[in-house]
Amino acid sequence: MTSFPMPTMPAPPVAVVGLGQLGGSLAAALAAAGREVSGWDVDPAAREAAAARGVTITQEMGGVVVLAVPLPAMNTALEGLTIDPDATITDLGSVKRPVVASLEAAFGGRFVGGHPMCGSERSGHTAVDPTLFTGARWALCLEPGTELPRWLRVAEVALAVGAEVVPVTAVEHDDAVAAISHVPHLLAAALAAAAATSPLALALAAGSFRDGTRVIGSDPAFVTAMVEGNAVPTAEALARVQAQLDRPWPELIAAGHAVATRQPAMRTLRVPLERAALLAVGRAGGAITRRLAAFVEGWVPER
Repeated sequence: MTSFPMPTMPAPPVAVVGLGQLGGSLAAALAAAGREVSGWDVDPAAREAAAARGVTITQEMGGVVVLAVPLPAMNTALEGLTIDPDATITDLGSVKRPVVASLEAAFGGRFVGGHPMCGSERSGHTAVDPTLFTGARWALCLEPGTELPRWLRVAEVALAVGAEVVPVTAVEHDDAVAAISHVPHLLAAALAAAAATSPLALALAAGSFRDGTRVIGSDPAFVTAMVEGNAVPTAEALARVQAQLDRPWPELIAAGHAVATRQPAMRTLRVPLERAALLAVGRAGGAITRRLAAFVEGWVPER
């Protein structure tokens, strides 16, 4: 496929639906950067907190509309709101296959699935942090029907708040995050539940236990929706973990240590604005860091 230059246009406004930790942090970061940003939340306290950070509170949405709501609310988040018919729609959900299938059916190529890999076990508007996305990887789905100019507009939003963009498909995303996000939530739950049988163990728990169980402090409804929404890849990834536990312990410890401590070199590159070339960056374990007129710049790990 031949690549071609994309026209440079003024950055569109951003409208964020859902002003909790992720949505509120995104809106606050954009406002702090001088970007035109509006937002809405069903919670008056979240709206008030966002307004205090410079976010315009409105039910009229245009430009790039970001759905920062829980997975079960994704399909109904825009009800009652006025959405510009030419708006680009994206989301911040932790599972992509069902979200992309549903919202592509509603918005076609105007929808771009996204998932910033950041956040904490805290939630709600009191957990807002304008620096949350700095240095984070932001997975951005590039499906066969995704309109590339709209994908780039969403990518520019991610780059504007300090994130690095990882081009993926929804299937690739869900398979990957099952291993590095969804299974860790289940393992954290298992560690906490197993230790709870011993009051002495809990009394002696320190850094290793705290780090290993931190994420299960998240809202149980959020975690349940996440793992059940990605059930098959999560079960497959969990089976791979169980297979690793069957290895001789010294061998397993050495293998895990090697992965955790490796520091691969990075090679910078310039990529044309073409779907296959962009996806190749994500598949190589790299990310996009900058948008140019007819290219993007980024990096991939050296092999």
